[in-house]
Amino acid sequence: MQHELHASPEDRRVAALAAAAIGLTLAEAAIPLPIPGIKPGLANIVTLVVLYRYGWRTAAWVAGLRIVAGALALGQFLTPAFVMSLSGGVASLLLLALGVRLPPRWFGPVGLSVLAAFAHIGAQLLVVDLWLLPGTSILGLMPLFLSAAWITGLANGLAAAHLLAGADP
Repeated sequence: MQHELHASPEDRRVAALAAAAIGLTLAEAAIPLPIPGIKPGLANIVTLVVLYRYGWRTAAWVAGLRIVAGALALGQFLTPAFVMSLSGGVASLLLLALGVRLPPRWFGPVGLSVLAAFAHIGAQLLVVDLWLLPGTSILGLMPLFLSAAWITGLANGLAAAHLLAGADP
């Protein structure tokens, strides 16, 4: 007995958006990092656009697929890098679930992007502090990582806002 899978238009949309996010993840992995652990997070632009266009559920699917498929493609699945990416992704998605309910006048794509970037780096630093380097003080690195989160969150939020302003609904 043969069974066929049928992809709905929503399945195709999620797959295409996840592919775009995965492509950005892979491209970003090829960029040399001046400071280890600090990446631009370009795939988060896709997540923000999806959040505003299709809702949180679709954004969570796209982000989850991007995290898992990106880790598989880069050979990082179930490594500490994967755990850090997953924890940051979950934290930022949870914050976005709350953030989209805030007044859009103050928390549009740019504000949400910055908040999500802070949640992402906060979760990653928590993983480092509790699991990877327990007992080691990472407090001295906080200004560097929070500054990077602010800059990348701002840049990604501006890019998402630009894409949202120019895209058809």
